[in-house]
Parts: sequence; structure tokens; C-alpha cells
Amino acid sequence: MAATLREYRAKIKSVNATKKITRAMELIAASRIIKAQQRAAAATPYARELTRAVSAVATFSDVDHPLTTESENPTRAAMLVITSDRGLAGAYSSANLREAERLREALSRDGKDVETYVCGRKGISYYKFRRRDLADSWAGFSDTPSHDNAREVATAVIDAFRTPTEDGGVDEIHVVFTRFVSMLVQRPDVIRLLPLQVVEDVEPPAEGEVLPLYDFEPSPEDVLDALLPKYVQSRIYFCMLQAAASELAARQRAMKSATDNAQDLIDKYTRIANQVRQSDITQEISEIVGGANALADATAGSE
Repeated sequence: MAATLREYRAKIKSVNATKKITRAMELIAASRIIKAQQRAAAATPYARELTRAVSAVATFSDVDHPLTTESENPTRAAMLVITSDRGLAGAYSSANLREAERLREALSRDGKDVETYVCGRKGISYYKFRRRDLADSWAGFSDTPSHDNAREVATAVIDAFRTPTEDGGVDEIHVVFTRFVSMLVQRPDVIRLLPLQVVEDVEPPAEGEVLPLYDFEPSPEDVLDALLPKYVQSRIYFCMLQAAASELAARQRAMKSATDNAQDLIDKYTRIANQVRQSDITQEISEIVGGANALADATAGSE
């Protein structure tokens, strides 16, 4: 029984070391969530003003820009799937990939060939394991995306959209990401990135109110050429920030659950170890009492 007691004490020590690691990862994820939320809040004013500018050009000019014109018969589509670079985040990446598979099925039912762009090592491993070709992929910045990362991805998807379908281009692009709702709720979501659907809530003008007169220089076409790539980049950056906050929240929750489970195991092993120790003590006492009784009986018989 002594060997069994040593085994349980070794298990308690091992689980306790694991608990310290999961607790540290939980605290790190919690601190990074705040930074991710701050980055998202800092990027919001720029994205809002850029949306207003694009809305003004699209609303008050009669320009048919390639990024805003829908194909009459779309035959090829692309999806940008944003996943994580690391694991230990519960079902974060798997839920996002399931949403991507549902989108792929829906696009295929509409008769569209689907090209896949992936951000994050988890998504890249998922598609490579299933031997599916990727149009392009990026990794290494899932929890701390930057404007440069968003610009690189935006350039790739815009080039694919501008390329004719007969040359390997696509007619539309969708983004699959995880939207950060709260610390407890992160929801996989899909938005159509291209062709652009610029929607902004505008209150109807009051009676007698004169609408603003816009004058675009050098021309509406040049303004859209300059604004739309930045607008696409800001949308992708927004999705990356949402995904980063969701990943960190999912990791914190997963590590909190792992820490609680480790504590439960420690309590269980401690209780079993105490029972084993008590059993050893009881057996030793029984052996001592038995030996004493046998000695007494032998002494009485000799007298």
C-alpha cells in the first residue's frame, strides 16, 4: 500500500504543476483581452468615418466601380476564414471551421466554385490534413493583428476579385470570423466583403431641408479607387480584432475550466491518498495489537 500512496502523491504533484500553468495562461489571456478590446475601440472612429466617406461617394455619384458592381451570373466565390494560431482555446477554431463548411455547402448549392483563404495555423492545418488546396494563407498574428497584416490580406482578396473568373478570379468574397459579443459569448459569423454593400443609417431629411452638395476631386472614380481598398482593409482589420478578442476570451474560459478540473483532481487524489494512509495506519496498529496479544498469550502459557 505504501507504493500506492507514493503514486497518489506523485499524481497530486503533477496535477498541481499543471494547475499552475493553466492558471497562468488564464491570467495572461485575461490581460490580453483588455488590450484587444482597446485596439478595437481605437480603430472604430477611423472605420466609421471611412464608411461615411465611401457611402457619400457611392450615394451621390453615378460611378460603376468594379468593387461595387455585382456580377449578373456569379460562378466563383472565395471565403476568408479567420482562425487561431494556437490551441488551448476550447471549441473556438472548430466552431469557426464548421461555419466555414456550412458556407461552402451553401455556395456550392448555388453552383459556385469556392476558393479558400485562411488566416491562422489551425485553419491551415485543418485544410491541409483534408488535402484541400488553399488560394493563400497567413499565420503568426491571430491574437495580435496589425494594419500591415490586414493590408496584406486585403491586397490578396482585392486582386482575386479584380481578376476575371476565366483567369482564376472570383465574383464575390465572404469572411468567416468569430464575433466578440461578451466575455461569455463569442459567435461565428459570416459577412460578404466583396462586392461592397455599403449600408449606413441615415435619417430622412426634414421638410424643407437642403441635402448637402458633394464635389469630388479629382473625380468620383479616383476617389473610389483610393477609398475602397482602405475600406476593405478596415473591414478585414475589424474582423481580425473581433477574432482576436474572441480567441482570448475562449482561451481564458478554457483555462479557467482546466484549472477548476485540476483542483477537482487534486481534491480527489488527496482524499484517496488520505484513505490509503489511514488504511496503512490501521493495518499497522492491527499488526502491533495482534503481535502484543500473541506475545501475551505465549508468556501466559509458559508460566
